[in-house]
Amino acid sequence: MNLSILAYGNHVLKQKCSQIKETSPEIQKLVTDMWETMENANGCGLASPQIGKTLQLFVVDSQIMYKNLDTEDQILYFGKDDKGIKETFINAKITRSSEETWEDYEGCLSIPGLSQKVKRPWEITIEYLDQHFIKHTKTFTGLTARIIQHEYDHTLGVLYTDRLKPLAKKLMESKLKKIINGNITVGYPMKFL
Repeated sequence: MNLSILAYGNHVLKQKCSQIKETSPEIQKLVTDMWETMENANGCGLASPQIGKTLQLFVVDSQIMYKNLDTEDQILYFGKDDKGIKETFINAKITRSSEETWEDYEGCLSIPGLSQKVKRPWEITIEYLDQHFIKHTKTFTGLTARIIQHEYDHTLGVLYTDRLKPLAKKLMESKLKKIINGNITVGYPMKFL
């Protein structure tokens, strides 16, 4: 089912999410619906708070971005060994972040039409359960790590706008107000305040 994505300004996007205790048909349906919703919106990641569920759950598809880059940019943005992932993350916890950081533009399905440069670690190690509740500990780099960090932040009630320098956020203020008020056109279902 294609779900509506909550727009910037909704209080749910600022809430810390709860752990998922066990798998269930409802959780499996939610995961399926999230993949469908993200793909319908042409996104590369979606976290459960964005569809109104305060659960530690997000989905990431960096393969789609990898495929759309030329070989030189694939190496630049992903590194030599990463070809992107398509993965569900449940109860995720970042356990290590590299000291090496990089800045790149980020957007968000809850903040359509806007993007800003955000500084993030180049490499992370994360523990999580996949859709089948199998535990993993994996290290990711580059753009895959960036997307994971962005979606992980959502489960902590943090948006990429919270990571911006005050001036950058100030310059976005009028556009953010338009999103809050629903004065924008979007190509996917959204819920505005």
